[in-house]
Amino acid sequence: MHRENTKVIQIGNRKIGGGNPIAIQSMTNTKTEDVEATVAQIEELTKAGCEIIRCAVPTMEAAKALGEIKKRISIPLVADIHFDYRLAIAAMEHGADKIRINPGNIGSKENIKAVVEKAKEKNIPIRVGVNSGSLEKEYLEKYGKVTAQGIVESAMAKVKMIEEFNYHNLVISIKSSNVPMCIEAHQELAKATNYPIHIGITESGTLFSGTIKSSVGLGILLYQGIGDTMRVSLTGNPVEEIKAAKMMLKSLGLRKGGIEIVSCPTCGRTQIDLIGLANAVEEMTADFDLNIKVAVMGCVVNGPGEAKEADIGVAGGKGEGLIIKKGEIIRKVKEEELLDTLRYELENWGK
Repeated sequence: MHRENTKVIQIGNRKIGGGNPIAIQSMTNTKTEDVEATVAQIEELTKAGCEIIRCAVPTMEAAKALGEIKKRISIPLVADIHFDYRLAIAAMEHGADKIRINPGNIGSKENIKAVVEKAKEKNIPIRVGVNSGSLEKEYLEKYGKVTAQGIVESAMAKVKMIEEFNYHNLVISIKSSNVPMCIEAHQELAKATNYPIHIGITESGTLFSGTIKSSVGLGILLYQGIGDTMRVSLTGNPVEEIKAAKMMLKSLGLRKGGIEIVSCPTCGRTQIDLIGLANAVEEMTADFDLNIKVAVMGCVVNGPGEAKEADIGVAGGKGEGLIIKKGEIIRKVKEEELLDTLRYELENWGK
């Protein structure tokens, strides 16, 4: 089943599923009770390209803070609930656009029913989440260990539990830090349901290792048509999660817009500070709203040819470089002038 066939779910001002654009999510790491800090981080994430934000709700104070947070942000707000069903109800009463729960850890069936009834009253989607690290004993005993099959069975049992209360406004997420297991589980889940699927590699690690693990796992799933929303979970500044997710989607042709940077890996022929220049170009172009490709090449052997395939590019020589626009060399400038010259061309693009 491909994402075009998943059920459409409304989360605040955004629709997911049914072939709608894959939404990029992140999660705040501020104390939700600290409204100012939380709103500031959400605004930073929104500017970076975050489209749905999730906040932890471990206390009643945090649940009540959602109301003020909601007033001051422009993207859908998801409340992350564990253990206490009353927090889920309070979060919905205070403006959450969606709640994330694991029905397995919020108590009795009556507790789950109370949460579902409130969601039904306000027509708020429920994201049913299962992580491999908290897989129930029955599935561990059935398969002898954590398996993709056990994860999927656990998730579908929880979905069925909510469906029994006649509620079908659901999103499903199943996560593991084991990349092959996570891929297999999502593939099996996509066969088993038409609910929208939120994808992610949980506890993937630091900026370096986590981005690589997430790129491998999520890249495969996205290419196979699985995933309606996504989060790249990293130990670090959540802005980096947004950057990584945007690049994954662009690399697979699933998202347009923004400048794409291509740069060569450097070699012994490189005679300019290509690494420094490429990083500077990436930072400089981040705020340009242009759907073009910019090439940053380090030598005169392959540089001019490669740069000609981009909309605009620079090809470095010894202490100097060429500016190449739409396949034509338009000028030669000193190395220290390359960045400013490129900025000028971008600022005047299309004029």
